[in-house]
Amino acid sequence: MSHGVGLPRGFRVAGHACGIKSDPRTLDLALFVSDAPCAAAGVYTQNLVCGAPVKVTRARLPRNTARGVVINSGNSNACTGDRGIADAEWMTAAAAELVGAAADDFLVCSTGVIGRFLPREKIAAGLPVVASRLGSTPEHLEVAARAIMTTDTVPKIVTRKLTSGDQTWTVTGVCKGAAMIAPNMATMLSVIMTDARIDPEDTHALVRHAVDRSFNCISVDGHTSTSDTVLLLANGQAGPVPANLHAQLQSTMDDVAMALAQAIIRDAEGASHFVTIDVHGLPTRESAFRIAKTVADSALVKTAITGNDPNWGRIVSAAGYSGVPFLEQDCSLTVNEIPLYRSGAPVAFDAKAVSDAMATGEVRIHLEFTLGKESVRFWTSDLTAEYVRLNADYTT
Repeated sequence: MSHGVGLPRGFRVAGHACGIKSDPRTLDLALFVSDAPCAAAGVYTQNLVCGAPVKVTRARLPRNTARGVVINSGNSNACTGDRGIADAEWMTAAAAELVGAAADDFLVCSTGVIGRFLPREKIAAGLPVVASRLGSTPEHLEVAARAIMTTDTVPKIVTRKLTSGDQTWTVTGVCKGAAMIAPNMATMLSVIMTDARIDPEDTHALVRHAVDRSFNCISVDGHTSTSDTVLLLANGQAGPVPANLHAQLQSTMDDVAMALAQAIIRDAEGASHFVTIDVHGLPTRESAFRIAKTVADSALVKTAITGNDPNWGRIVSAAGYSGVPFLEQDCSLTVNEIPLYRSGAPVAFDAKAVSDAMATGEVRIHLEFTLGKESVRFWTSDLTAEYVRLNADYTT
């Protein structure tokens, strides 16, 4: 599996500033287009209050004739009623016409402020421009990735290649996300493209497996957004992946999604620490996940990490209220590989050494249980005064 950034065969992308955002120079409209029909599937927010683009896209997938995605940032087109649905459907039809595709074969995503109608006139003027700029270079890919950003500080792009003999298949993903991040999923959008030929009935299983081990294992603030969408488009231009490499294809998809998810946490609003939480030794993956998520979402744990404070009691007590049954002696804890708590009792440790290790900005929390063999890896950030400031001022 090789690294580097580039588009799979048969895909073209572009970005443009059409004036949705307050700064008219800021990119806010993107197209992701395949020159050949794609097998496509998606995974979406679990929030019952979801954006019109989620409803429109969800109704069209899975399908084996998808041609592309139109995405705007700066306005989520959520909580906008029947007009929002009409606007989302109009966006797909307008974008599809420009590339010679059927309206139903185009998908749509929107991200930004909730409860404001889309400025159709600006998007209508911008779509022909962005369509005229479609291309397949790394530069085109970066511009498209920037055009879907909201409070992100960097574009998020990952490419992996799977090679066998003289055949190479490429998987490239882009995403946006920096806050309102929680499992199932987060305020994040992602488009994953591949030139592998995938049976349409397999696309959903591939993207669901990847999402469950990546975007559903990150949390910044525990807030599930209205707009979250992860889309997989497979146009088959590099041919089928042999049956003996299907597991490697899944692993490649997982790797792309995990790298993108980690990039979201590293770009979390106001964050100063990247936190990896490993929970091992539970009877089920679900119970391990529940403990990891509870620790990740604890405001007290996150603020202790902000202050480089090895206050391990907050971590252990968060595990204790997760709803997963265990006895204190079933649990041990290390932070940055330094034992703090073992089999239900505290361990003598050098607090300054732990604090210094945390101050590097990389924090590794490892909770070990004695109840089974299942495990989960989860990623989160700390909670800083800057995060509060950014989100207090978001619409004003």
